[in-house]
Amino acid sequence: MDTYTDLIECEDVLLFANAAITSTGQREFHSAAGEQRLSLDFLHLYIQGNYPDLYAAALALDINDHNAALIIGNLLKRPGHGDGRLIARRLERMSPPRVYRLFQRLRRDGVNNRRTRAVIRDWLAARPDLAFDAVKYRAAVKSAVRHAHLRPDGELGDFLFAPFSRTRYDTPLLEAWRRAHYDKSAMYELPYTVAEGFAARHGIDRPTFLDRIAPKLTRLERLRMTESARRDGVDTEANLAAMPLVRLASYVLSLRADVRTRRRAELVAALRASAARAAGARAGTWGSVVAVLDDSFSSFGSPVKRRRPLAVALACHHLLAALAGSYRGLWVSRGTDPLQVRPSGPTPLGQRVLDALEHRPGLLVIVSDGWDNAPPGLAGEVLRVWRRKLDPGGEVGIVHLNPVYDAERFDVRRLSPMVPTAGIRDAEDLPALVELARFAEGRTGLAELRAYLADRAAALTDRAAPAGRVTPGDPSSSVDQVAAADQVARGNRVGRS
Repeated sequence: MDTYTDLIECEDVLLFANAAITSTGQREFHSAAGEQRLSLDFLHLYIQGNYPDLYAAALALDINDHNAALIIGNLLKRPGHGDGRLIARRLERMSPPRVYRLFQRLRRDGVNNRRTRAVIRDWLAARPDLAFDAVKYRAAVKSAVRHAHLRPDGELGDFLFAPFSRTRYDTPLLEAWRRAHYDKSAMYELPYTVAEGFAARHGIDRPTFLDRIAPKLTRLERLRMTESARRDGVDTEANLAAMPLVRLASYVLSLRADVRTRRRAELVAALRASAARAAGARAGTWGSVVAVLDDSFSSFGSPVKRRRPLAVALACHHLLAALAGSYRGLWVSRGTDPLQVRPSGPTPLGQRVLDALEHRPGLLVIVSDGWDNAPPGLAGEVLRVWRRKLDPGGEVGIVHLNPVYDAERFDVRRLSPMVPTAGIRDAEDLPALVELARFAEGRTGLAELRAYLADRAAALTDRAAPAGRVTPGDPSSSVDQVAAADQVARGNRVGRS
């Protein structure tokens, strides 16, 4: 049986998980960027200081890359903290620019212990094409190599530290970069972001450049440039169905209403295909589901996270439709066309929750920032009466998913203590978050939470789960052990990549 201390620990860890999933330290609708960063930094210090093992194990959860980088940076500052394999696997899942920024921050902060150098060395050694990184992120790669005390040999070392010392490179990409300084055709062999600088240098007009660089565009670059390229008479042919669900929803919401209408068949098909891919084998297995989806004015988010909360709601709408056997989505604006939703009006969550409960679904999912204001507090009262008087046995499962971190509360805003609330950033995480939310209901305690974290860590690192709890300080799983290997040999391996 959990003690009062265990319950507090469980609550603190769940609070941190919500913050680490939703907050990126950027401006939100109700709080400035400074408030977000100050609140988030305090939570990291508090959880790491009081629950260091659970703080390290949070890397196994679906937290965003911003917080994963903060956790890894804090762990590397303290020798012996954190599971080395879990750190390595989490770095593999992060975007290269984010990892390079982490390495640069470690260098700026003077964090250069043996384990930090080993982490940098092993991550660089595992990169599929370090020459590509050297061209696209040259300054960052150069900084990381210096900080890890590596000496890449051959062409890579020359390119990083004396790029014009060679009259020719055998590596095609490095040679293309060298030639692009005087040969216009060579720049079309380079990554888009690098070629763009050369295009400006050579005075090439935008339509010509986009038309010829199109084969080199990544999926995300194609998506970002679809509309601007069309205005220049170039079709970048983005494969919308292959995009992550929330990113695709953000793209759809960025289009004008008339464009959405004209491309309705294409956009709806892409959203459904992306949702079906995210649902996978769970498609159609969730029974009866009703969702209350917030498209009030606050779902606009902020200028730096434009329409992000609304994009999460739209993505969840399509994913729940794919997961459920029968599904109904209720928008707070009472709109009936999900493709045309836009941030507007107050947030009458209470009335829409009542409408949803009338259907008595097996599961009610509320996707909202929690600012119930028409009238204030009605949703919380509806949920309280429902749970205590009308459905004390919990026949209708209810989960509140909140995409916005509340800096003042150090948590996502909750509708009612009677209903579990979990932070959400990417719709693909929805099934795992619904599972995680059961810990917030008080039906399971600290031991179960530790076991859950251990299982997630084991799945992420492809190893057997430890009995009982995560033991991040285990020397057998530490990168420190890896760091004892021959650094000269591994340095040569980086040089040959």
